[in-house]
Amino acid sequence: MMPFKINSLLKHYNFFLLAPLLISPIYSIAAPLKFDIVLDAPVQQNQVAFVPFAGDSVLSPIIVNDLSKEGLKITSQNLPQQPRSSSDLSGTLPVWQNLGIPYLVVGSTRTNRGKIITDYEVMDVKSGRILEGKQTSTTNKDANSMRRAGHVIANKIYSLITGNPGDFEGQIAYIEESGVGKDKVSRLNVMDADGENTKTITKVTGSIFSPAWSPDGNRIAYSIQRDQSYPVIYVQNVSGGAATVITPYAGSNLSPSFSPDGSKILFSSSFEGDNADIYEINSNGGGLRKIIDWPSIEGQPNYATNGKSFLFTSGKENNSKPQIYRYEFGSGRTTKVSNSGYATNPQFSSDGSQIAFLNGRSAAIMNSSNGVIADLSNTGIDEAPSFSPSGRNVIYASKQGSKGKLTIKSLSSGQSFDIPVQGIARSPVWSASPK
Repeated sequence: MMPFKINSLLKHYNFFLLAPLLISPIYSIAAPLKFDIVLDAPVQQNQVAFVPFAGDSVLSPIIVNDLSKEGLKITSQNLPQQPRSSSDLSGTLPVWQNLGIPYLVVGSTRTNRGKIITDYEVMDVKSGRILEGKQTSTTNKDANSMRRAGHVIANKIYSLITGNPGDFEGQIAYIEESGVGKDKVSRLNVMDADGENTKTITKVTGSIFSPAWSPDGNRIAYSIQRDQSYPVIYVQNVSGGAATVITPYAGSNLSPSFSPDGSKILFSSSFEGDNADIYEINSNGGGLRKIIDWPSIEGQPNYATNGKSFLFTSGKENNSKPQIYRYEFGSGRTTKVSNSGYATNPQFSSDGSQIAFLNGRSAAIMNSSNGVIADLSNTGIDEAPSFSPSGRNVIYASKQGSKGKLTIKSLSSGQSFDIPVQGIARSPVWSASPK
């Protein structure tokens, strides 16, 4: 016999996310408010001539793929010459200037003491100026190191051209599910932000919920619910090693969120009563304290990037129409943030100016003053989007027939690309660059 009823699980946290998936949900989902999609006006796309690096067959395709997905228009074929460095352009710069392509990337790779060294330059073609001079990257020869080096170089090129940080150095964690009922198998997977290099961090018979990255991109917190057990929160190092239980409590422990310094974790739990409350605990366990103790159901806390407040979801006004609230640590004040019929699963952007959330059944974005600025998609699985480290892109899961897919969408240009998944995908979250 399970130690709690199925409706008890719904009441003790992921009431909004889990309700559509389980029998006899206690919450009805309101239809989303209708909004026209209003994205930032597309900027003029930067065109870049990328000369594949001399001596390289691995890094260049990764770099071109990343830059293309970041919205740059890359030209790498039918170029007038194949320079290795800016010194090879002596006397031929006018030829490049006549192409009308504003930026040129050139480089080469070499081996030194078992390391791969890449020298590259980004040129403003019109002036002939090298942006920040020659750049050098050093990496090991193994495939994972080479892939990471490609992403790092792509991010640097992107920042030199646009003045903004790139997003493809981080990783994406997501849940992949197959089977149903007692045969359900869940995997917590991690992949590069281009959809490649997928590996499984943990696999269970049962359910995995709400993965969350540590700020340094090295650890993941997540909940596991096995058959006839409560959901328990674990913390695990992405590079390997055993997972550590940090909530050994007889209740539904869900929705971890790391503090900006990685020392604390917010989560929701029902272990002290009928309704879920919000707690904070040390990220290695211990030091538990209750923060939100309302008579209603509270869940899905998410730290602000400055650590001074957090968002959470509550049925304070109406359990069937939950809303998003903000708690301030200094004053203990709470304020209502959302203004729609049904708002759950909030997440701050990196600069705190926007909030990703679930608006009814649609993945949506609102600004901090609660105006919805983009209703992105009715994904079919009732989940909110997650911001990239820069806040320029979001990722969300949806269904494509019997299979799942992940979609990365630019909030400025509206450009998107899909990453197919074998099973049903859920809860993708984007890490910062690993330190």
